[in-house]
Amino acid sequence: MLLYYITDRTQLAGTDVERRTRLLERIVQAAEAGVDWIQLREKDLSARSLARLAEEALRRIEPRRTKLLINSRLDVALAVGAAGVHLTSNDLAAGQARSVAAHSGIAASGFLVGVSCHSISEVRLAAGSGADFALLAPIFEKVLMPQTVTWAAQGAAGNAKLPGIGCEAIREASRSVSLSILALGGVTVANAGLCLAAGAAGVAAIRLFQEGDLMDTVRSLRALQP
Repeated sequence: MLLYYITDRTQLAGTDVERRTRLLERIVQAAEAGVDWIQLREKDLSARSLARLAEEALRRIEPRRTKLLINSRLDVALAVGAAGVHLTSNDLAAGQARSVAAHSGIAASGFLVGVSCHSISEVRLAAGSGADFALLAPIFEKVLMPQTVTWAAQGAAGNAKLPGIGCEAIREASRSVSLSILALGGVTVANAGLCLAAGAAGVAAIRLFQEGDLMDTVRSLRALQP
């Protein structure tokens, strides 16, 4: 069962400096708790600032097995020696990213490439393009943060919500491709078991791993494994 923490320091309290400090502390806590992969998803940072943050995160988690991936910025991932890159629909195709990594002297087996997917057809495309894993989202309905409100249908109570595609999408996608599918979007300890039962290789989330007691969260999730 893969546990995948997606970072977002803007959800943390404090000034920019305090948020950076808290994020690095949380990344270390995630590694200590046994989270498998951490995606550094600080999209507002410049390449230089992101690289500095990634280098510090790598330095702090280096003795542990947790892998750090960089969101979208393949150049930063390669420059800092991250374990991989996570791509969105606006980025390079997985195969192109792997080719660039290979030209940088990194073996295909030594660099993870993940892709964001929002439908079964996108998962199939990701598999065909050479991705190692797909984040399939949103599985469950979720209330969106203000910066993502353009994705949403406005709810009756005025909250911006994105309807979930359901666990059946995981089941169908996992039957048709061989790559790992991680469930994302509204995932909690209470419903993560449904994702695993449907064929997910693991779960991905921001708040699930960025809030609360991480040791308890990871322990509860691991207990769901068959």
